Amino acid sequence: MEAFWASFLIVFLAEFGDKTQFLVMAFAAKYDWRQVFVGMTLGIVIVHSVAVAAGNLIGGWIPEQVMEVLVSLMFIGFGIWTLCGADEEEEASPSRFGPLFTVALTFLAGEMGDKTQFAAMSAAVRYDCWQTVLAGAVIGMIAADSMGLLAGKFLHQRLPAGKMRYLSAGIFFLFGIAGLVRMMV
Repeated sequence: MEAFWASFLIVFLAEFGDKTQFLVMAFAAKYDWRQVFVGMTLGIVIVHSVAVAAGNLIGGWIPEQVMEVLVSLMFIGFGIWTLCGADEEEEASPSRFGPLFTVALTFLAGEMGDKTQFAAMSAAVRYDCWQTVLAGAVIGMIAADSMGLLAGKFLHQRLPAGKMRYLSAGIFFLFGIAGLVRMMV
């Protein structure tokens, strides 16, 4: 049980204020919360499975700087995509990937090499029970990101669609530009 609680707490605390928590808020403002939750959960399970099972193997294949640039450009692309979805008809019909896979793919890209993934890797190295570490990491991240989901749903109900679109796009742009600036410094 120590492995579960240790990985749960490490990932839960590391996720507060993380970009994916804010991304969940943005997606919750655009899509049905249930689809966001399922996509988020799918992305989380895959990301932490990779972290726990493969350790730092992927980090050896793709340099951290390259991954940061790719993810940053992807976030900027999501910001542009969000701004272009101005009419209500488009809002009703999601992207060609659908909300579930859009959210899951964003999680995969956003969490690769992130502190929560490294926290799960560290816990897997420390404790000799990968299933318990995986369960703790996944549940910890779902709990933290569900708070972002609730906040996004709340904002979506309180703000007009146009303002929510700008807020969502702004969140994507912020993390995309911040990632690129971090690479330049």
